[in-house]
Amino acid sequence: MNEWAELDRALEAMAASGPAEVREDGEWLAELAGLHCELRSQGKNSLVHLWSSERSVTRRLLRIREQTEGRIVLEVQRFGRTRPSHIEFLRTDVPRSPGRITREQFRARFQRILSESFPDAQIDPLTAAPDLRRSLSSWYARGRMRESGRAYAVLAIAPGENTAALEAMLAHGIIWLDWMRSRAERHPVEALRLFVPQGSAKLLRERATALSSAARTEIFEYRDWDWQIQKADTEGTGNLESWLVPWRQAEELVQTAREAARRVPALARILADESGALRVRVLAGAKEVAFCFRGLEFAWWSKEGMRFGWADSPQFLSTAKEPQLERLVAKLAFQRNPFASETNQRNYRAAPERWLESLVLEDCTRLDASLDPRHVYSQMPALAAGDRGILDLLGVTRRGRLVVIELKASEDIQLPLQAVDYWLRVRRHQRDGDFERYGYFPGVALDPKPPLVWLAAPALRFHPTTDILLKYFSPEISVTRIGLNENWRRGLKVMFRQ
Repeated sequence: MNEWAELDRALEAMAASGPAEVREDGEWLAELAGLHCELRSQGKNSLVHLWSSERSVTRRLLRIREQTEGRIVLEVQRFGRTRPSHIEFLRTDVPRSPGRITREQFRARFQRILSESFPDAQIDPLTAAPDLRRSLSSWYARGRMRESGRAYAVLAIAPGENTAALEAMLAHGIIWLDWMRSRAERHPVEALRLFVPQGSAKLLRERATALSSAARTEIFEYRDWDWQIQKADTEGTGNLESWLVPWRQAEELVQTAREAARRVPALARILADESGALRVRVLAGAKEVAFCFRGLEFAWWSKEGMRFGWADSPQFLSTAKEPQLERLVAKLAFQRNPFASETNQRNYRAAPERWLESLVLEDCTRLDASLDPRHVYSQMPALAAGDRGILDLLGVTRRGRLVVIELKASEDIQLPLQAVDYWLRVRRHQRDGDFERYGYFPGVALDPKPPLVWLAAPALRFHPTTDILLKYFSPEISVTRIGLNENWRRGLKVMFRQ
């Protein structure tokens, strides 16, 4: 038919003119990115065939509903169905980002994988559309499934997604579970099901042990080469990877580093300054010591020698380079100042949590008068690797109760779950008697009750989802939110405790 020939030419022209999308009944078919399309005849029927490396779709063509330069709408019929549907070809001025396309392709693929892996379940259409109002991210495909009369909130992450997305998954899963429950009527949502690539369930399994029965979580791993799904064991997570460096060993390392620094004039002067702007701490692994100006690392000592500069490009210190270190220290003193006039420059804004930490260490009773100021440990090596290998602050009340203190200078949806990481390990060391064995909290009779958790941040900087996450924590974890003044760099003030 002439109209089909004209349609074929119009589709070719659209494909050649730039980015285009295919939608079926309003749903974007991201797996068909690239607009590979052909029209062909099969007996008395005319067929439209769409394909890509991800998917192939064939529909019986009934008629053309709309045809313009930038939009073509076809009325088609799926094989085996009586009701017609609509396929829309739409030219877009701005192409979708590669990340968005990848996630949509995963969503469509995973919809089919779930149906094949759970043949007796009813699976609602998944979505990966962001919902900023409810803090639901496009990182994940999400939806609901019903199996054996039970409903589950579903969250899945694509293979190759970034580490931040994987670490934030449980938080987003709880938010999705809570949202699904708030709108469930006929089928209450009993639990949360998380689907992750094979070998990446460890962190989720650990964190899930800190949740209450109201947040029952089932974790599944899938293999991305054959899409086989297997349920992960969430009961026995084994030993949490964690260690403590004997306090005497850490102190000896710090003293050795200080002695080396006193032989460098620029560092010697700042060490003698009683303002508390400079602090020295042992880094994770207990092999290197960092010198921090109001929390910002600018020099490091190890057995190999002294280095200085920015963390991404440090250089070894020599006599010839001491003037460079002098200028760096002077620059920090001027720019990383609570009363600096230029607050947008790098040295002022860098490492805000570490600056906040340094203020708490100056006088922890500003945070809460019940803290014992003799024993507040900064950056204690507590976890296995990466940034999670550092605990912000660990303190103790005057009555001997351990306190995990997590600090944030800005909104972070992860704040409660990051505190849980630390709490789980501190609790394990507490039960094993490691703090007494390794010389921490000398002279203090530690209370055997579970550690307290304090989340400290500027009063207006707690993420709106914090309360949602906290209500699903185990009753064993007692959490207090401490709201601080917005201009905390000029001195800490507590605005509220909840």
